[in-house]
Amino acid sequence: MKFNRVLAIPVLVAAVAGLTLTACGSSDDSSGTVVRIGTTETDRQWDVFEEKAKEHGITLKITRFSDYSQPNTALSQKQVDVNLFQHLQFLGQYNVANNDTLTPIGATQVVPLGLYSQKHKSVADIPAGGEIAIPNDPTNQARALFVLQSAGLLKLSGDVRQPTPADIDKAASKVKVTPVDATQTALSLASVDGSIVNNTFLEKSGIDPKSALFKDDPKSPGAEPYINAFVTRAEDKTNPTYLKLVEIWHGAEVQQAVQETSKGTAVEVKRDGPDLEQVLARVQQTIREKK
Repeated sequence: MKFNRVLAIPVLVAAVAGLTLTACGSSDDSSGTVVRIGTTETDRQWDVFEEKAKEHGITLKITRFSDYSQPNTALSQKQVDVNLFQHLQFLGQYNVANNDTLTPIGATQVVPLGLYSQKHKSVADIPAGGEIAIPNDPTNQARALFVLQSAGLLKLSGDVRQPTPADIDKAASKVKVTPVDATQTALSLASVDGSIVNNTFLEKSGIDPKSALFKDDPKSPGAEPYINAFVTRAEDKTNPTYLKLVEIWHGAEVQQAVQETSKGTAVEVKRDGPDLEQVLARVQQTIREKK
């Protein structure tokens, strides 16, 4: 009996150890996973996001690209697994132009697009013939033109869903527009009457979002194409780890950081991948019809 009792002790210890290891290994399905994610952003919410992801066993390998043209190409070429930097309109433009199928898997937010000025205090102060700088990339350019039309500064010809400066009714418009690279819109403020500036460049330029003379409404149906989203390759759209990242992004601490960074302008959007795919399909159809 003494011999058997001695044997029983290590067997019991091994059994307990096995239970302990099993419990640790199943604490999170994503334990030990590395996700390569691309973005153009450097805002504080990324530090919080990275920290919260790590708590769920996901290590983020973040690649920060210098301009908007790079993250989708990198995703398509499998240099990254996921990207987070764009709205659905931008994604649609990329997919149609490149015959690609990059797919949104979860929404993050809509950020209003605003008109800013260093020379004028209100839209009414902008003079006839005034010059407004707008982003020159197709997606933000179209949205900028809609902002200016809603502000009463210009009129677009006909029912145009993806306008360009060629669609402006000059005779019925108060201002003229000058397309510039999106990175230059804030820098142009010193030399123009106003500029449409993406939120991405506001903080970098020291511009208070609350100083906008006019903004579009992020809650309107027309804002759907401008929902920002996590995007991956079509074959990975149900990857549970990538979907977990969407959930983590909507956690309280990340969202608090988003609001601090955007100075309260970002509007959180909770819409899943299949829902966003429907919006993207409509966006892409409009783009194809425009071509």
